[in-house]
Amino acid sequence: MSTEKVNHQRLVRKFAAIGPYLRSEQSDEQRYFFDCLAVCASAKAAPEKREFWGWWLVLSPREANRFEFDYRLGFFDAAGRWQEQALPRKHEEEVARTLRDFHDKLTTCLDGLSLSAAPSPRLGDKHLLSPA
Repeated sequence: MSTEKVNHQRLVRKFAAIGPYLRSEQSDEQRYFFDCLAVCASAKAAPEKREFWGWWLVLSPREANRFEFDYRLGFFDAAGRWQEQALPRKHEEEVARTLRDFHDKLTTCLDGLSLSAAPSPRLGDKHLLSPA
């Protein structure tokens, strides 16, 4: 099955079923935006003012049945913006775990649609989602 046969609305439904990662309002047919607020950085703040450490990932269609993904790690501020930043050492493993868990779910979803995803060249050979 190719991305031509799997239309945007079907992909949105499948991606939304993975869990709370898809941000459909920031996605379109050329890019699907996912993120995860993995670790709260400001638990004492009011819920709408909380900040988090986590990741965001963009999945973009390439060839007929293949996507490319690119992710970043960083800080989600109280204004609702992601900023690429080095993670505090104490949060690195939890953020990495949530990214790997998501990637496993995404891969299973894409496999079920006869689609695949490869890392962006920007990520290089050594990144959190490299094969073990």
